[in-house]
Amino acid sequence: MNDQTAKQASPKVLGGLTPYLGIDGATKAAEFYKQAFGAEEVFAIPPDDKGRTMHIHLYVNGSSLMLGDFYPEHGHAAKPVQACTMQLHLNNDNIDEWWQRAIEAGCEVTTPLQVMFWGDRWGALRDPFGVEWAMNAPTPTK
Repeated sequence: MNDQTAKQASPKVLGGLTPYLGIDGATKAAEFYKQAFGAEEVFAIPPDDKGRTMHIHLYVNGSSLMLGDFYPEHGHAAKPVQACTMQLHLNNDNIDEWWQRAIEAGCEVTTPLQVMFWGDRWGALRDPFGVEWAMNAPTPTK
């Protein structure tokens, strides 16, 4: 395995709860999240000789999102999510711009963006890595 020692200081963690995704192809996912969700990469451990990275830190919509590849030989194999639904939720007043950018980047609509019974506009998407994303925004008042 190549040296995967951090070459920079860790950036500040934003938000009160930080999702950490195990993804097969974390570097590709980070690049996709830059395109689809305007993510900013603030830290990354260099990939090993198999192209896997232990850690990438992104800023998305004012919060941190962290991700890394699976390392089954070190006890970090891919496992299906159990006993919960895994969905990342973006709240943004400019939901139409965020929604369209995600679709143009390659997200699949799983629930169309619409006014829901609670009064907000809400919709759900699945990215090419199988991660579910939801977007929510208040309905504009007249």
